[in-house]
Amino acid sequence: MARIREFDVDQAVDRAMDLFWRRGYAETSLQDLLKELSIGSGSFYAAFGSKEQLYLRALDRYSALQADDLVKILEQATEIRPAVRQILVTMIEADLADPTRGCLVVNTATECGNQPPATERVAAAMRHVESSLAGALERAKSRGELSADKNPVELARFLTTFVQGLRVVGQARLGRTFTEDALTVAMRALD
Repeated sequence: MARIREFDVDQAVDRAMDLFWRRGYAETSLQDLLKELSIGSGSFYAAFGSKEQLYLRALDRYSALQADDLVKILEQATEIRPAVRQILVTMIEADLADPTRGCLVVNTATECGNQPPATERVAAAMRHVESSLAGALERAKSRGELSADKNPVELARFLTTFVQGLRVVGQARLGRTFTEDALTVAMRALD
C-alpha cells in the first residue's frame, strides 16, 4: 500500500527554489534539500525524482512568478514608458536590497549554461519576457506612443537583454548610481 504524502509539494518547491536561489545548484546538496524540506530521501525521490528535476521545477516556478509580475505591470499600464521604467526600477531595487540573490534565471544561465534542460528553461523564460514586452510595445506603437521607425520586437529584445545585464550588475554591487545611469540610457531607446 502506497504511503500518503505528508508534505505540500508546491510549498516544498517554493522552499527549494529559495534555497537554490540563495546557494546555487552546485552548492545545494541533497542533504541541504532534505533538511530544508524536512523530508526523508524516499519522500524526496518519490515526489521529485532527482535534485535536477526539483531544480527545474523550482526554476519553472520562479520564472512563472517573475512573468506574472511583468505581465501584470504591462497589462495595467496606460502608457508604455512608465510601465517599462517601473519594471526596471523594481529590478534595480530588488538587487540593491539583496545583491547576493540576483535572478535565478540569470544565475542558472551562468552556472548551468552547458546543461540543456536548464538552458532550455532559461531560454523559455527570456523568450516569455521578450514576447510580453513585444506585445506591450506593439500596442504602445499602435497608440502612437512609439515612433513609426521603432521595431517593437527589437526593442523587446534589447530590454530583455538589458534586464539580464541589470541583474548581473546588481550582483556585482556596482551601486545605485551605476544602475540608474544605465536605466536613463535604456529608457532613451523608447524615445
